[in-house]
Amino acid sequence: MTTQPDTASGKNRNTENFPVGSILIRADLRPHVHALYRFAREADDISDHPLLDAREKISRLEKFAVTLLDDKNDEIPAAAALRQSLRQTGVSPQHALDLLTAFKRDATQLRYRDWHDLIDYCTFSAAPVGRHMLALHGVGQEAWKASDALCNALQIINHIQDCAEDYRELDRVYLPQDMLAAHGATTNDLSREKSTEGLRAVLMEMLDRVDPLLLESKNLPRQIPDWRLKAEVSVIWVLAQRLVALLRKRDPLCEDVKLSKPAVLAATVVGVARALV
Repeated sequence: MTTQPDTASGKNRNTENFPVGSILIRADLRPHVHALYRFAREADDISDHPLLDAREKISRLEKFAVTLLDDKNDEIPAAAALRQSLRQTGVSPQHALDLLTAFKRDATQLRYRDWHDLIDYCTFSAAPVGRHMLALHGVGQEAWKASDALCNALQIINHIQDCAEDYRELDRVYLPQDMLAAHGATTNDLSREKSTEGLRAVLMEMLDRVDPLLLESKNLPRQIPDWRLKAEVSVIWVLAQRLVALLRKRDPLCEDVKLSKPAVLAATVVGVARALV
C-alpha cells in the first residue's frame, strides 16, 4: 500500500465548520460517513497542496478513482475503505467520483467567471456529499434539490471565509470575476489587510445569493424520515444561517470568521429542537 503523508493538511472532522458524522448520526452508519469524509479529505488535501503542480495532483487523484472502482487495487487506503463501505451499503460510487471531478478542477481552474460557473463547481464539490448522506439513509432523489441547495450554500460560505487564504496560498479565487468587475474590485484586493469597499460589496452580494439557497433547503429535514439525520441536517442549517449573519458583520481578510463554541452549542440546541417540532 502507498501512503501520501506529504499532502496531509492536518485538517480533520473536528476542524470543519459543520458536523461530519456526529453523534447525532446512527451508530451503524457513522463509520460509513467517516469513510466518505476520509476519502474526500485526503483527495482535497492533494488538490490544495501548494507544492504539487496540476499534473501531479490530477495523477494522484486518478489513483483514488482507480482504487475506488477496482476490487483488486488497494493503492489508496482511503479509497479502498470507501469501496468496502459502498459494497456494504449499496450506495453508488458516483457521488465520490463527482467529488474527484471537483478536486481535479481545483488543480487547473483558478478563477470563476460568474455565479453560474461557481454553482456548477459546487454541483461536484458539495452536492455529492449530501446526496451520499441521503442515500446512506434510504432517501431518494426527491430530496436532492433541497439537499443540493444546502450543500452549495455551505460550500460558498467556506469560500468566503477562506477567500484570502485561497488567494495567498494557491492563487485560487472562487469570487465570481464578473461580480468583482461590477463592484470595481480585483483579485489583488484579496492580498490587502482588510477588504476594500468594492470587495466587501462582492462578499455581500454572494451572501445575498446564499440566502435563497438556505431558504430552498429550509424544509429539507421534513423530507428525511430518520430523525437523527433530520436533526443533524437541521443543526447544519442553523449553523449556516448564523455564519452568514456573522460574515455580514466581520471581514474575512482580517478576522477569523468562525462561530465560538458557545455559539455552536446554542445553534445545535436550536437545530435539534427545530427537527423535533
